[in-house]
Parts: sequence; C-alpha cells; structure tokens
Amino acid sequence: MQNSPVPPLLRLEGLSKSFGPVHALSDVDLTIRAGEVTALCGDNGAGKSVLIKCISGIFTPDAGTLYWNGKPESISTPKDANELGIQTVYQDLALADNLDIVQNMFLGRELTRHLALDEDSMERQAAATLASLSVTTVRSIRQPVASLSGGQRQAVAVAKAVMWNSKLVIMDEPTAALGVAQTAMVLKLVTQLASRGLAVILISHNLNDVFSVANSIAVLYLGTLAAHEPASSLTRQKVVELMTAGTLHHGIPQEERDHGSA
Repeated sequence: MQNSPVPPLLRLEGLSKSFGPVHALSDVDLTIRAGEVTALCGDNGAGKSVLIKCISGIFTPDAGTLYWNGKPESISTPKDANELGIQTVYQDLALADNLDIVQNMFLGRELTRHLALDEDSMERQAAATLASLSVTTVRSIRQPVASLSGGQRQAVAVAKAVMWNSKLVIMDEPTAALGVAQTAMVLKLVTQLASRGLAVILISHNLNDVFSVANSIAVLYLGTLAAHEPASSLTRQKVVELMTAGTLHHGIPQEERDHGSA
C-alpha cells in the first residue's frame, strides 16, 4: 500500500492546532489514498474532530502542510474543501426532516430551467446517485426524510455528499445508534464508496465496524498520531491499547509506526 508510485490523494505533514494552552493536534502526519477506507480511531478528546475540521476547512491549522494530489493546498473555508472534492457527513447528518429526499440532496444547489425548478432533472440525478450506491430500500425519492430509518437517512446524506464530484468523503460515527441491519447497510455503503475510487475517512468507536471495512487504521492519542497501520497488521486489542496508552508495550516500534503513515 505504501509503495504505490501514485501520490496519495491527501497527505498531512506536521499538522498542529491549539486552542489557547490546549494542544488539540501536535505534529500529525497522515496519508489518505483514493479507493481506500481509512478508519480514524481515538478516545474522546484525542483530536479526531479537530483533525477532520482542519481537513474540511472549519478550522485553520496553526502549523503544517496539506497536500492534495501531491500539491500543497490551503483549505481556509468549507468552500475550499468542497471545491477540492472533500465532503463531510457529520453525525447529525444536516438533513431537513420537512423536505423530501430530492429536496435535501439539492438543498442550496437547486437546478432551474426557464426560471423554474427543474424537478425532472433533479429527480433523475438523485435516483441515479442512489442507484449507483446500491441504495434500494427507499420507497420513493419523494418521501419526506422524516419518514426514513436511521440507515436510510445516512444513505441520503452520503448520496448528497458524493453527488458533487467528491473525491474524499469523511464520515463521522455513521453507525452510531443504528440497529444491526441498518449498520450493515451503511457499512456496505462505505465499501461501495471506496470501490468507486473515492477515499473514505471513517471515524468510529465501533471496532467491529472498523475492522469490517477499513484498509488502514489511524489512531490518535492526546492529539498525536500513535499509529497508522494496515488493518491486517492490527487487532482490536492493539487498537484499544493505542487509544488508551498511545503506544504498544509489545508490538509495533515507534519507527515502524512512523513509517506506516508515510
């Protein structure tokens, strides 16, 4: 994985962010590749939210460089991130319950024709995007979002994100509070995104979910990167140890962990 000659889609070098005396992120290096799911794990307060908000343009890092397709980029606003193809699906999903699926997917980006809403085009594009993600459980693309299950709501939020030329989709705890069947549906959606060539950053506390879909796992500990390794070289026990202690007593030496994020 690390020996690929293709530059990674996203590379962070030396990313740091402080809020007053609190060092939320300290000198974080991280590599994200297209067509792969990178799980981001860490205890509460480890820096996961701050890291994704730096990538998505909500926070500006104090130090460090972000490379996009091998070129340094400055992401100062969410608009900058969107223009690169970075979309974030937050835990609250940011969907409007009183609107239907099509209206949600085009909210703020409605298509018009002859000064009127082009409902037919929006319906076709919404249906095609959902179909391309193998979302088949939705009864009608015109049903209100309030009537959808938790898994279906996740699917609509993801479809909304990938419809706009996305290259990287960040998903924040997408299976939280979902049942078994809905969780399986969302995890299938995650693998579907990667199979389409998109990069996915998956933030999750559920290690069963992480190990079922992730190609690699990055663990943050008190704002530092404790490890970034292929999922196949880690176990749930090792990830828990990295999350709680920031290191492995028996296992990956520090220099190998550094190499894993290169």
